[in-house]
Amino acid sequence: MDNLGEVIRQERVRLPLTLQKLASMSGVSPSHLGRIERGERFPSAGVLKRIAKPLGFEEDELFTLAGYLSAQPDTISEVQQGYRAGRLDPYVAKMLAQEPVEVQLAIVGILGILKTIAKGMAKETG
Repeated sequence: MDNLGEVIRQERVRLPLTLQKLASMSGVSPSHLGRIERGERFPSAGVLKRIAKPLGFEEDELFTLAGYLSAQPDTISEVQQGYRAGRLDPYVAKMLAQEPVEVQLAIVGILGILKTIAKGMAKETG
């Protein structure tokens, strides 16, 4: 959770989006976004909801990273729903939920990078 601003900044830069462009797309001021990225402010659920789509996150991904949602699914059926939605393999989701938040953040970042690489490769071959 302490690294949420850094995760948001890394994803914004990776896309690449400027603070002003993300602000325009989300309706959140550039100064507020900058404070979130620097860890000076913690985003509300409303702000997370508005910046999720422009950054390519599912709302629940950012809500989980922020601590608004539990990272551990309550039942196997929730894991299976996440799998069917194309988010994670059920086994991976179950194992990831048992890891500390820092590990979860690192893995989510890596998965985001891999997702971007896969999309790029699909465009090249398609």
